[in-house]
Amino acid sequence: MTPAKPPSPAAAAALAAAGPQKSEMSQALEDLRPYFRKALLFSLIAALLVLAPTGYMLEVYDRVVTSRNYLTLGMLLLLVLFAYAVMELLEWSRAQLLQAAGGEFDAKMGDRIFSAMFTANLRKMPGGTSQTMSDFRTVREFFISPVINALMESPIALVFIVIVFAISPVLGWVSVVGAIVQTGVGWMNERSTRPPLIAANRMAFGAQQYADGVLRNAQVIESMGMQKDIHRRWIEKQREFLGLQAIASERAGGFQAVTKFIQTTLGSALMGVAAWLLLHNALNGGSGMMIVASILGGRILSPLVVIIAQWRGVVSARDSWGRLDALLAAIPAKGETMALPAPKGLLTVEHVVATAPGTSTTILRGVAFGVSPGEVLAVIGPSASGKTTLARLLVGLWPAASGKVRLDGVDVFAWDKAELGPHVGYLPQDVELFEGTVAENIARFGEAEPAKVQAAARAVGLHELIMGLPQGYDSPVGREGAILSGGQRQRIGLARALYGDPVFVVLDEPNSSLDEEGDAALAAAIKEMKARGTTFVVNTHRTSVLAVVDKLLVLKDGQVQGFGPRDEILAAMAKAAKEAQQAAQQRKAGGQGAPRLAAAP
Repeated sequence: MTPAKPPSPAAAAALAAAGPQKSEMSQALEDLRPYFRKALLFSLIAALLVLAPTGYMLEVYDRVVTSRNYLTLGMLLLLVLFAYAVMELLEWSRAQLLQAAGGEFDAKMGDRIFSAMFTANLRKMPGGTSQTMSDFRTVREFFISPVINALMESPIALVFIVIVFAISPVLGWVSVVGAIVQTGVGWMNERSTRPPLIAANRMAFGAQQYADGVLRNAQVIESMGMQKDIHRRWIEKQREFLGLQAIASERAGGFQAVTKFIQTTLGSALMGVAAWLLLHNALNGGSGMMIVASILGGRILSPLVVIIAQWRGVVSARDSWGRLDALLAAIPAKGETMALPAPKGLLTVEHVVATAPGTSTTILRGVAFGVSPGEVLAVIGPSASGKTTLARLLVGLWPAASGKVRLDGVDVFAWDKAELGPHVGYLPQDVELFEGTVAENIARFGEAEPAKVQAAARAVGLHELIMGLPQGYDSPVGREGAILSGGQRQRIGLARALYGDPVFVVLDEPNSSLDEEGDAALAAAIKEMKARGTTFVVNTHRTSVLAVVDKLLVLKDGQVQGFGPRDEILAAMAKAAKEAQQAAQQRKAGGQGAPRLAAAP
């Protein structure tokens, strides 16, 4: 893969002058400005039209009651109905705009966030769970929440305050004091409810993960009678989460009651002060302004009341946004790279040192070897020798701490997997099938070509078994392949790895669940594809596959103990085993003779 070129000095200077770059999330929000501008305009007009009932009431009292004119009443009624219709139309349009903004945000960021979550899961980083998609949904749904509507209507509060000041400066200052008090209540609500809400969300996520793990291991739990204790532990986690949530809800409910009290009190206080001013001939506009001032006082605080009432949603959306922002910053988007030619299968491992992502424990130490196109390498060694880690490095799932794994000279980890994937086959130890049909699983959920699907199935001796299923290749495998046996799942996983004649295939314990017939089919498939130039790396504990192997790699404690042609390594291992056996016998014989020597006179 061609490395990205560093920016020129002029470009670097321009970037420095431009200041810090916006995050991907912030930029996506910036791109939605046209939606928000229109929604804000509609909100402001609709908020002003909220005064229509007040204006209608004043005009009826002032014009209709005194003049007893039915035409005036009819015209006023038509005007207020028109205002209602426009207001509802504007609010509906605002809702549609915000819905469209959420859809646009989903279209812009959905694939990026899913890819980042997927990568984080592979690297064992924070954010590599389904919680990320839940966070994305929370942020997207926040666009159409009452809080956004309240924020867009809040500028009208300034207009209402100006109107109240025009009626009387005293009433204006009373409104300002009420707004300041309400803002203070909102601040205290934030300080009081945020810690338990954050802790509750964290505990809820932990409880959900625990429940998911329980369901994945339901058979083990049921068979060994662990359900009662497992359920007790889940209840403990759930109660802790509910307790924290209850604390936050109690505090938020108290502040919500205070905000409603302040809103109601302010309206009544403005009417009382306005009446006092009227008695002193200090109220502009006459007695009708008492009602106007009271109504406007309630409207001034209305957005704050809504925001405080919905504060849990605000905290949840803010925390979700922060986690998504951190995830995207930790896993930058991949830039465009030059397309590379299809690999031919030349594998080179250059003094690789590897650790599991997120840990510092070294698993592989200085592993180096090479495999030519069309060769089959078997990797053997005791458990925990590093075979599975090596397999993950070979297909580019994990990065190497140092050294490189190269395919045709290109770093496998850096190679775009969408480009490389069709040329690679991989069978992990734990075979995972996905909900869908047998054909879809074999075809890697791409466009299933029947001839290729059947060829892969026949290669591993699976065709007759599949044809015996109720719907043949169109038979659903169930969730995680639940309707199939372990051996059947492994064979379908093997057929998936061989689908499309990849040039490089890595198999991690491919015959662990296979019977003798499956073993023979696996050996035949490797031999056939090897003849067509496919390179194989096979981790195995069983000797049945060694007949088709060209080279052997022996691992122990993460280090290479031997590498070379199969027969030479097997001979060396047999010789070492014989020498070890002879040495053990000598030590045993020496240990038995020691007491006799000690007893001699």
